[in-house]
Amino acid sequence: MFCPQCGNKEGDELKFCNLCGANLFAVRQVVGTREADEKFDWSKTWVAEMFMSEAERKRRNEAFERRRGVTPEIKRYNEIKAGVITSFVGIALMVFLFFMGMAISRVQPNDPEMEIIRGVWIAGVLPFMVGLALIVNGLFVSKKIVELQKRALKPTPAPDELPKGAEQPSLKAADTNEFIHSGFSVTEGTTKHLSLKDER
Repeated sequence: MFCPQCGNKEGDELKFCNLCGANLFAVRQVVGTREADEKFDWSKTWVAEMFMSEAERKRRNEAFERRRGVTPEIKRYNEIKAGVITSFVGIALMVFLFFMGMAISRVQPNDPEMEIIRGVWIAGVLPFMVGLALIVNGLFVSKKIVELQKRALKPTPAPDELPKGAEQPSLKAADTNEFIHSGFSVTEGTTKHLSLKDER
């Protein structure tokens, strides 16, 4: 048997691991008490996630985020924060590559290949632009999404909370003429089964 704590190979007669002192007797009991007819549940493995639809995966992620307390507003702020960080990383990369390219090009100033090295700083523009896109998305697009979700979750105000002159939204009055008569009744035929004794 291998010790589950340290992985050391131990004999089956030992109660404790020689290396780390783990209780091997308890481990053997847990493994031995597993029911023989217990079936393996594939829905709790990565295989089930692999065959999960995109809608189900999205619903599952939203439920997980709700349990963790992640709201759309928090996601929006995290997106803006990620955009700021990515933009500054892009700026830092541009500055670093610019000075490094200048330092390398001073070694051989007349070499035409040094022009390429001096222009490497342009690579920092990519993370800078990605960061700007995240910031713009967080400030404008995600803001609209948060507002729409707040409106969808907004409860209907009570009649005493409505401003003066505003009507409370309500359903239209029921019209019994809309129903189609079925021709039979739920209670039809039940009185036939009553005995005379019950009627007295």
